[in-house]
Amino acid sequence: MTNQQTQIEINLPNLRNNLNFLRSKLNSKTMIMAVVKAFSYGSDSKIISKELESQKIDYLAVAYVDEGIELRENGINTPILVLHPQLNDFDEIFKYKLEPSIYSFRILKEFLIAITRHSKKNYPFQLKFNTGLNRLGFNKADIGDLILLLKKLKPTFIFSHLGASEDSDQAAFTTDQINTFNEISLVFEKEIGETVKKHILNTSGILNFSNYQFDMVRTGIGLYGFGNDPKYVISLKPVINLKTVISQIHNIEKGQSVGYNKGFTANKLTRSATLPIGHADGISRLYGNGNGKVMINGSFAKVLGNVCMDMVMVDVTNIKCKEGDQVILFDDTNFSAEEFASTIGTISYEVLTALSSRIRRIVLS
Repeated sequence: MTNQQTQIEINLPNLRNNLNFLRSKLNSKTMIMAVVKAFSYGSDSKIISKELESQKIDYLAVAYVDEGIELRENGINTPILVLHPQLNDFDEIFKYKLEPSIYSFRILKEFLIAITRHSKKNYPFQLKFNTGLNRLGFNKADIGDLILLLKKLKPTFIFSHLGASEDSDQAAFTTDQINTFNEISLVFEKEIGETVKKHILNTSGILNFSNYQFDMVRTGIGLYGFGNDPKYVISLKPVINLKTVISQIHNIEKGQSVGYNKGFTANKLTRSATLPIGHADGISRLYGNGNGKVMINGSFAKVLGNVCMDMVMVDVTNIKCKEGDQVILFDDTNFSAEEFASTIGTISYEVLTALSSRIRRIVLS
């Protein structure tokens, strides 16, 4: 019997495939940091992190401290970098043995106070440098003041983040970022009198700029099956499948409407299927009024009217189907999250990370 509810399938064999493919692009000694922020891009960070730990991943990365705490409380022992810690996070960072990214003087000063208060003089931390993305990070001109504050403290890594490594038209910009990072690294190492480990490549960096692996690389979207380039569709396999079912089918007579605010009015006899998924589950209202489509029994059905909080209606006039039949919003074989996202002009990252925690998760192992 077809599953009779909305669910996310987390495909661990595909996760392992993607990790192994990315590893094949690296030197044997290059470490990998797996990015598991935002519930591992909409899947389940606990499930994904446990699998990655079993695959001997070197590091995990989260955006905020609460994400790291949840992993520690679920038995994850791999080093965890917190990419965007806040001023009041350091007590918990120390308690749960998380590694903070220090990206500004304001955060650095609070970190120095905290390590003194907790007697954590040699506590591991990483320094983030800004090389052109202009979000977070110290600038090259900050190194002198940075060294004065750090005194004898040495980061486990220094790192930066590429802003357009997937875009061949922006290759010069990416190269400039890498060159800037090299310059920063040389100055920093000269000032402290020793070498320090480094990382800058993200998923697209691994695929397009693999000569600059340094000591470690980071991968987020690649682990979940997307390489930001059509040529990697064969090699990278989506980890997240989103499926639901047909709850009810209605025959809509000419002149009758469907959904809130009469979002759709039939100009002929129309067959409408109601699905138990809506914008509270992460399906944007932008998919409404024919912009979005789902797959039912091998055929696409367009969305009718407005996306509701808990329901979506689709046009099945020309599709042979019945109540209880499976509906695919996106999966690893028929219609990818990237394709689903493109119908409203967005990206797979946004679609995946918007998926609600109330959707049941099923593990395919």
